[in-house]
Amino acid sequence: MMELLSPAGSMEALRAAVQNGADAVYLGYGTFNARMNAKNFATPEELQQAVSYCHVRGVKVHLTLNILTTDRELVQVQDVIRLAARVGVDALIVQDWGLVRLCRQLAPRIPVHGSTQMSLHSLEGVKKAAQLGCSRVVLARELPDREIAFICRNSPIEIEVFAHGALCMGYSGQCYLSAVIGRRSGNRGQCAQPCRLPYGYGRFEDKYPLSLKDNCLLAQLGQLANLGVASLKLEGRMKRPEYVAVVTGIYRKALDGRSVSRQDLKDLEAIFSREGFTDGYYTGKTGPEMFGVHGEGREDKALLAAARATYEAGETQRVAVKFYALIQAGKPAMLAAEDEEGNLCKTAGEMPVEARNHPLTAEELEERLKKTGGTPYYLAGCKSVIDPGLMLPASAINAMRREVLVQLTAQRGRTPPPKLGTVSEMVPYPGRKGIPGLTVFVSKRTQVTKKLLAMEPEVLYLPIGEILAHPEIVSLCPSGVELCAALPRIVWSGEQAALLSRIQSVRQLGVRSLLLGNLGQITLAQAAGMAYRGDFGLNVFNSRSLQYFQEEGFSSVTASFELTWPQIRDLQKPLPTEVLIYGRLPLMIMENCVMRNRSGVCTCETGVTKLVDRMGEEFPILKDGDTCRNVLLNGKKLYWLDRRSAFRDLGLWAVRLQFTTENEREVDQILQAYETGGEFPAGSCTRGLYTRGVE
Repeated sequence: MMELLSPAGSMEALRAAVQNGADAVYLGYGTFNARMNAKNFATPEELQQAVSYCHVRGVKVHLTLNILTTDRELVQVQDVIRLAARVGVDALIVQDWGLVRLCRQLAPRIPVHGSTQMSLHSLEGVKKAAQLGCSRVVLARELPDREIAFICRNSPIEIEVFAHGALCMGYSGQCYLSAVIGRRSGNRGQCAQPCRLPYGYGRFEDKYPLSLKDNCLLAQLGQLANLGVASLKLEGRMKRPEYVAVVTGIYRKALDGRSVSRQDLKDLEAIFSREGFTDGYYTGKTGPEMFGVHGEGREDKALLAAARATYEAGETQRVAVKFYALIQAGKPAMLAAEDEEGNLCKTAGEMPVEARNHPLTAEELEERLKKTGGTPYYLAGCKSVIDPGLMLPASAINAMRREVLVQLTAQRGRTPPPKLGTVSEMVPYPGRKGIPGLTVFVSKRTQVTKKLLAMEPEVLYLPIGEILAHPEIVSLCPSGVELCAALPRIVWSGEQAALLSRIQSVRQLGVRSLLLGNLGQITLAQAAGMAYRGDFGLNVFNSRSLQYFQEEGFSSVTASFELTWPQIRDLQKPLPTEVLIYGRLPLMIMENCVMRNRSGVCTCETGVTKLVDRMGEEFPILKDGDTCRNVLLNGKKLYWLDRRSAFRDLGLWAVRLQFTTENEREVDQILQAYETGGEFPAGSCTRGLYTRGVE
């Protein structure tokens, strides 16, 4: 049976999930989670109360630590991990690669689940997460059924999928839109959801090309079970408890084999929807019909009241209990209760007396023990030994039943002593001294100008498709310049074979290194005998992540552009580290083609499409390398060419110029500015987040 995993943004929402049939809940504690604007659980006492409440009712608790964390924050996160072990949390949901190992070291008994923020969309990525210590991963929401099926068949660990709730337009973990335009980072739990705002194509048109309908896989639950999916996640930690109650209850009903009615579907839409629902990613039928916005309609007060009643008016009896009774003459009555986990509790009651009229029977005793209303328990069996001719008052039987169940509740809610480990110390690696070298990324062969080649950057990054289309670039590169083939950030399992063939082809041309934006691509690089460098998509945010990527064999990595200069300086750098200092920052990578959704025709090859927001800001859209996936770029260019002293002593190996929409003349102008120190163009450029940081 697939696990039903429900959101718990508050204690009330947690009760709503549990009372409506959730097998597990996921919740946040404090600030280290991807829904920091939810109510969450603020104190150790609140977290302990939540865990005990769930464990008594046979429900697991998954604690979200699914954000990127700085080195300084890792010290505080260690305290949260220890607390999680002490209160009995059942799993930790993690995004940060460095934090996974920290969890395994500190709390080795608590399973670690890889968050959807890890951007895991291939079997190879899942295997890397497993090697690091994850026992489950949440797949990217963009994957269709055939990809999920392949991963489930071959995965060494459990697979979880999103079944219901909000869909992000960009791949989770690869969206920087909210961070770059407003400092509220989705990778830090502060997403302001700018994708839900209106935009236009080329000019503002009050359209919503980035606002997807909510996902709904209610009709596919049987297929998901057959695929081997271990857990179904329902989204909604920012939603009201009534939403949690309705959605959990309907999915519980479907999982239990009961037919879903038209009213159930109406209730799902009434409690929250964005002009209906979609299963477009799962079925592989993407397009404009997947988009919608949430309208503020009239509340269904009857639905809300009925939902509240499910978790306020009583207790769902979901824990099976067997009773054992011994009633003998001359001895106190004895009663024991045992749950399915083997917990056994006993109590003694009144002395039975000789019956005057009607002696107690086993059937009458069982009827009394069935009355467990107001508790989480229901009678699953009763064995009794009753001497003939005895009578025991109903009040005495009821008292024993209440007492033994109180004991059982205490026992089920008790947390065993935690097993805590120690954290390995970080070896100091201050990095490279002095002025860092230069690397250059170009998205098109035409941007490789004579001036660029004459400057001889340490590494020239070029999309693999451009190298194959223009093989002469290999011989044009000076001997001191490493030509590195950039892979698309998103490569599904079904696309791996074709990409491996292309990697082998560029190797035959003389290319010896690859730029990887996802951990699942390591296998491809190793299979082709190529060295590999890490791009910004790996979200390197702390020293432990750097250490992990060093152990994985990377030649270099790119620090996250959501870090500040002091945070970058303080990173331990056990392998060469670079940063972006110029270019249009990538804000989203999207599976649902914004270009095709506009006209019904793919226009990837015909030029740049621009989205325009209400303020007149333009956001160019390009395809990702030679794929048909879209990359939304920032309208303003990151610019630090006039402040080269800012990164003089940060321990960096290199700084990178990133060319996307620039023509040859613009490329040469930027190269000249890099050499001489340009002047900051305030209207068209930005300092990014290196000085402002993110929330």
